[in-house]
Amino acid sequence: PSMAAMAAPPPAEPPVPRGRCRPSLLAVEPLLFLATLSLGLQGPLATQYLWDRLGAEHGYGGRNCSGSAGCEDDNGTADPQRQELEALVSHWNLYINLGGFFVSLFSVTLFGPWSDSVGRRLALILPAAGMALQTAIYLLVMDRKLHVAFFLLGRILSGLTGDYNLILACCFSYVADTSERRARTFRVAILEACLGTAGMVASIGGGQWRKAQGYTNPFWLAFAASLAATLYAAFFLRESVKQKKAAKLFTLSHYKAVYRLYTAPEHPSSRWKLALYSLAFFLIVTVHFGAKDLYVLYELGSPLHWTSELIGYGSAASYLAYLSSLAGLRLLQLCLEDTWVAEIGLISNIAGMVVISLATTTPLMFTGYGILFLSMAATPVIRSKLSKLVSETEQGALFASIACVEGLCSLVATGVFNSLYPATLHFMRGFPFLFGAIILLIPAAILGWIQIWDSKHDYSHFPDPSLSP
Repeated sequence: PSMAAMAAPPPAEPPVPRGRCRPSLLAVEPLLFLATLSLGLQGPLATQYLWDRLGAEHGYGGRNCSGSAGCEDDNGTADPQRQELEALVSHWNLYINLGGFFVSLFSVTLFGPWSDSVGRRLALILPAAGMALQTAIYLLVMDRKLHVAFFLLGRILSGLTGDYNLILACCFSYVADTSERRARTFRVAILEACLGTAGMVASIGGGQWRKAQGYTNPFWLAFAASLAATLYAAFFLRESVKQKKAAKLFTLSHYKAVYRLYTAPEHPSSRWKLALYSLAFFLIVTVHFGAKDLYVLYELGSPLHWTSELIGYGSAASYLAYLSSLAGLRLLQLCLEDTWVAEIGLISNIAGMVVISLATTTPLMFTGYGILFLSMAATPVIRSKLSKLVSETEQGALFASIACVEGLCSLVATGVFNSLYPATLHFMRGFPFLFGAIILLIPAAILGWIQIWDSKHDYSHFPDPSLSP
């Protein structure tokens, strides 16, 4: 080489292409872990706080079933006063979740497509900060003994910034930006396993901590986790959108982008596949959200009468399904197509919920949780298949639509399951879980039918270039 060439400065480092990410710079998992840790601490503890607070205000005092000995006096018989308290707590959960999810349903579909232009980082900072604000309001309610209606205010403010659903949507969009098509299913499953790990830590730690020191200190950790997620997104997370551009936020074009995805796909048969996969995803996640909202309330009441410690272990067992599903998915992929792995996961989900619906003892309840060990294998498969139905330039709009579906799942699950539970207490306390198991038969049929149709036609809209000869 010439002296001039040797003296020339080295060329600028080329941008990191899609599918070849730097884990140290493009790792969105820590943010999702922190946000899920915050949410996992708040969920069960907020329900228990409502139980204790409303029970004391309505004269139920020491017999609130969150660890007191008074719960053992019933000998399994129905207590009308306890049933009234269960219904009251369930209704407050309905109001709080309904308010937050209804607002976030519209904000997620606004911020999601917007992130395609301005980048994912800003769309992750906003909901994380909103969750921190919500937790701060919850702490203020507990410290100052404010009316529990302020819980609703916290959820609405968090919903305005996108709430946890926007964090999920942007994290999965981030993974789609930085992963290859062939490895996407397992990559999505890894991200979902972060949900289980954080939830398990929060459940075990939250239950033990609440028993030892009350509600305030665990909520301080939830606040710190939300704040840490905000700071991570702002200062440590590298942007995954390579060609950012300025874009207006408050415009209908963001909603139209989601609409066009389903009405004018690149390939005609993608339209009905997108619709059917979205319907299957909607039903699975709705049942998941609905059942999760009721687990703590179901365990607090007769005849289980679980203490705060047992509730923590139960929540941890439910979150463990994320990790066991990740391991099962990886093993089953060695011999089965992704769709049949999802079908096995749905069978696990259905069987587990049937057992839980009939659980009258602690061992039987944990047996139900154990049967759910593959229950979370279906959702990463569906997310991956949806992402493969569209081109790389449409990934952001796709995950915005999934965010819309997920927000709708939360809305419907909160309304249906929290209303169904008090309405069926008099004849079968576990009926909502049995209802959910029946609903899951529909997505199982949808996934099987699409797989059979694909195998007959042997047609792929977007073949992987790496598989070409």
